[in-house]
Amino acid sequence: MRGDRSHGDRYEIVLGQRLGSRSAALFHDLELVEIPGDGMLVSGEFPDQAALHGVLARIRDLGVPLLAVRRVDPPDPPDPPDPPDPRAKI
Repeated sequence: MRGDRSHGDRYEIVLGQRLGSRSAALFHDLELVEIPGDGMLVSGEFPDQAALHGVLARIRDLGVPLLAVRRVDPPDPPDPPDPPDPRAKI
């Protein structure tokens, strides 16, 4: 598994139907976004594969169609600032 192990990897899970409020409460620690066509995007950081599989098991138990699971690479860190110009007046 890539990424900073202290935080885990970020995943996006695409569902083939939207979750009702009671079902959505099972995923309170994740981001839920409705997508066009009655789908839903579930995303968040997972500390390890066991946590990811636990969420996938919850989705299976709800009978919700699973369309995709993908790991999202973290954004590139920003470039470091340029060092100060030693010729600049202070």
